[in-house]
Amino acid sequence: KMTKSDKSKHNICIASIKRSTMKPYDFKWTKFYEYNLDFPYSELHLDLTANELIICSTFIDADNYSILTTQQLITKHDGQTCTGNIEGATNKVTDNLHADFKGHKGKLFTFGHLQLENGTDLKYFVETGNASMVMTDAVRTLIRTKQMTDIQVDKLARNWSKQNET
Repeated sequence: KMTKSDKSKHNICIASIKRSTMKPYDFKWTKFYEYNLDFPYSELHLDLTANELIICSTFIDADNYSILTTQQLITKHDGQTCTGNIEGATNKVTDNLHADFKGHKGKLFTFGHLQLENGTDLKYFVETGNASMVMTDAVRTLIRTKQMTDIQVDKLARNWSKQNET
């Protein structure tokens, strides 16, 4: 079984976020990260593996946030932390997801849901409006990379980046 590098998974997710999210990317709670050093919440002391890269986060406050890395999804909701391995997870979302999010008038956030390999449901924060694309698209893309080879992932990320530059 060919495993994709964290770098290639990170590249394709960032390219996908940029492709699907309207500029400017100045959302209240949601950010994506080109480099781990850009992640502003160093006080969280995330337990990352050597090659693990942070893709994006929705950070409402110290007790309510979700962070997506190339290997895991970490959600803290009302002070309770749940972490799930992305490997083997499936997205529990409907195809009309975007319409749903835009229909949350007056709500500043909602939740996406992942089903972990062991069947556990892991929810994650999604800022409503245009920001919703960052988290939902990154999760969906990361899960989708499981069916792709490293070469396919890198090629797709390169193509999307090129399109984004024009």
